Amino acid sequence: MPVMPQLMPEAGPRRVIAASNFVNTVGSGLYLTAGVLYFTQEVRLPATQVGLGLGIAGFASLVMGIAAGHLAERGARGVYAATIVVQALATAGFALVDSFWPFVLAVCAATGAQAAGRAARSPLIRHFGGDRPQEYRAYLRAVTNIGISLGALLAGWALQVGTHTAYQLLVIGNAIAFGASAAILLLLPPVAPEPTAAGPRWIALRDRPYLLLTALDGIMAIQFKVLTVAIPLWLVVATSAPHWLISGTMLVNTVIVIALQVRAGRTINSPAAGGGAYRRAGVVFLVSCSLISLSAGVPAWAAVTLLMAAVVVHTVGELWHSAAGFEVSFALAPERATGQYLGVFGLGAGLADALGPSLLIALCITWGRPGWYVVGALFAVTGLAAPFAVRWAQRPAPAREMSREAVRPVSQV
Repeated sequence: MPVMPQLMPEAGPRRVIAASNFVNTVGSGLYLTAGVLYFTQEVRLPATQVGLGLGIAGFASLVMGIAAGHLAERGARGVYAATIVVQALATAGFALVDSFWPFVLAVCAATGAQAAGRAARSPLIRHFGGDRPQEYRAYLRAVTNIGISLGALLAGWALQVGTHTAYQLLVIGNAIAFGASAAILLLLPPVAPEPTAAGPRWIALRDRPYLLLTALDGIMAIQFKVLTVAIPLWLVVATSAPHWLISGTMLVNTVIVIALQVRAGRTINSPAAGGGAYRRAGVVFLVSCSLISLSAGVPAWAAVTLLMAAVVVHTVGELWHSAAGFEVSFALAPERATGQYLGVFGLGAGLADALGPSLLIALCITWGRPGWYVVGALFAVTGLAAPFAVRWAQRPAPAREMSREAVRPVSQV
C-alpha cells in the first residue's frame, strides 16, 4: 500500500473517516490554541484551578477508553459517532461555565468523550486501513494537523481581539465542528462486530509488557501539553514575546506535522524501530525544554527566536514519538482485540491529560526556569526506557502467549 502523500485518500471509507477527522480537528484547533486562556482570561479561573480541573478530567476519562474500545468491537461506527456527539454537547457547555465546579463537570464530559472516541476509532482504522493501518493512522494525524492549523488561525484572531464575543465564538465553533464530524460518519459503512473471543475478558489488562509501554507512552505524551498549556502560559507570564506568537507556535508545529508525519513513520516499521524513535524523541524534548527556559528575561526578539526554535525542535520529537506510538500500539495488539488493546494504550493519553497540565503548571510556570529542565529530563529518561520495554513485549513469555491465544474466536479454539 502506498504511504498516501495525497491530501485525500481514494473515495470510500478512508475518505469518510478523513473528512470527519478534518472537520473535528478544525474545532479542536480553536480549543487547543485558546482553551486554557479562555478559562483563565475570560472565565477568570486561576491557572492552578484550570490545571487541577484538567487533571480531574484526565483521571475521570481513564476508564472510558477501555470501555469504549471494548464496545467498539461490537459496533465501532456507532460508538465512535456517539462519543463525538457527547463532545459537541460538552464543549457547548463551556459557554455556560462561570466557576470551578461547572468547569470541572464540562471538561470531564469533553475529555472522557475524547478518550472514548480515540479508542472507538481504532477498530475502524484497523478495518479500513489496509495492510499497514499504522500508515493510515499517520496520514490521519497529518489531516488532523491541517484542521488544527486552520482552527489556530481563527483562535489567533480571537486572542488578538480578546472580547467576550470572540471567546464565545471559539466555544460555539468548536461544538459545531464536533456535530458536523459526527454527521459525516453516517456515510461510513457499518463494521461487522468481531467474533466473540474465548478466554477471560479484558485480556489487555493482563498483558504487563503492553501496560508498561502504555505507561511510558503516557509520560511521553505529556509533551503534547507543552504546546497547548505550558507555552501559552509561559509566554504570557514569563516572556516579553507578543501574544500572537501563541498561534504562531501552534501553526509552525502543525505545518511541520502535516508535511512530515507520514514520512517520519516510513522507517519506523517495526516495534524495535519504534523503541529507537521513543529514545530519540526523549533527547530532543530535553533540548526543546531547555530552549524554552532560556526565553524568559530576554528582549522580545530573542524570546520569539528562542520559542520558535524550541517549537521546531519539539515538533521533530513529536513526529518520532507519534510514529513510535502508532507502530508499537498496533503491532503488539492482537488483531481480534484491537479495540480493547488500543483502548488500554489510550490510557497513556489519559494519563497525560490527567497529570500533564498540573505537572507542567507546577514545574514550568510556578517554579519557573528550573522546572523546564526537570520536565525535559523526564522525557529523556522515559525515551531511554522505551526500547527495553519493547524488547520485553516482543519476548515470547508463556503468560503473554496465553493472553494472545485467548483472543482467538470460539470457532477456532
